[in-house]
Amino acid sequence: MKHKKIGPWTVNSAREVYRNPWISVADYAVTRPDGAPGQYGVVSFANLAIGVLPIDDEGQTMLVGQHRFPHDAYSWELPEGGGDIGVDPRLSAERELLEETGYRAAHWLEFASFDISNSVTDEKSVCFLAWGLTPGAPAPGPDEVLAHRRISFNALHEMALKGDIRDSLTIIMTLKARALAEAGALPAEVGRLLLTPR
Repeated sequence: MKHKKIGPWTVNSAREVYRNPWISVADYAVTRPDGAPGQYGVVSFANLAIGVLPIDDEGQTMLVGQHRFPHDAYSWELPEGGGDIGVDPRLSAERELLEETGYRAAHWLEFASFDISNSVTDEKSVCFLAWGLTPGAPAPGPDEVLAHRRISFNALHEMALKGDIRDSLTIIMTLKARALAEAGALPAEVGRLLLTPR
């Protein structure tokens, strides 16, 4: 390949070293910003990371519990999953919420978008608030063994601050939703639910 500039880096060559249906790993021979030769590995994702913070009429939300393979640890999280890059993220969020919790939502607001680990991956996330909930039966995928906890948003906020929640999407959604509600930057109906003491 021709030399390619990426900011202060020069890419001298690139090769894909691994691919599966969800990720690919590329190895780059580079010239570093200081002029020395170097190596850079990048994990690329086939999907967007999608997160949903559902809030019901009593100021309660739903956590999903599952074992996470990379850390060999159990994790409590807000509903989340992958969405095809070519699909409207809200449609993916609706699907994830329904599959993982059984809920359908009358109202949706995209309120957070961020890079998950930008030093080694290009993964991007899009997150939504969902309210006006109607309950139903979850329909998880065949590789998902899920548990559920319905807790107040305030309790979730406390768990995030104490470190009882380690999932990055859940932490960011929780803290951002609380900050936006306190600033009056959300629709009044959902902001009130997030700030109601329970």
